[in-house]
Amino acid sequence: EVQLVESGGGLVQAGGSLRLSCKASGFTFADYVIGWFRQAPGKEREGVSVIRNFDGDTYYADSVKGRFTISSDNTKNTVYLQMNSLKPEDTAVYTCAAQGPPFAIATMSRYEFWGQGTQVTVSS
Repeated sequence: EVQLVESGGGLVQAGGSLRLSCKASGFTFADYVIGWFRQAPGKEREGVSVIRNFDGDTYYADSVKGRFTISSDNTKNTVYLQMNSLKPEDTAVYTCAAQGPPFAIATMSRYEFWGQGTQVTVSS
């Protein structure tokens, strides 16, 4: 059974930091792309960051570049999203998702497996 389980969300003041984790099971983790997505109330889901587990390449949305860092530990089947200098506009439910080959990392509908999400709330 495929599972993606997020953790690490919470309430933080603006300027603070959080580290999200995405623990995966049920598929060959190292062969997949893992993405972090977020959805704020009343807004569409958007891509935040992606990592290609097989070569470590990373991608970021412009809104989080320089503040968020994605990383992967293939020995633990876990992807992390370190979020620094958080802003109130980062408030959202953050969800991780996995995509296998052939890859289309910018296409949300191509992500096969999704977690349940974790709430991040940044107060001003």
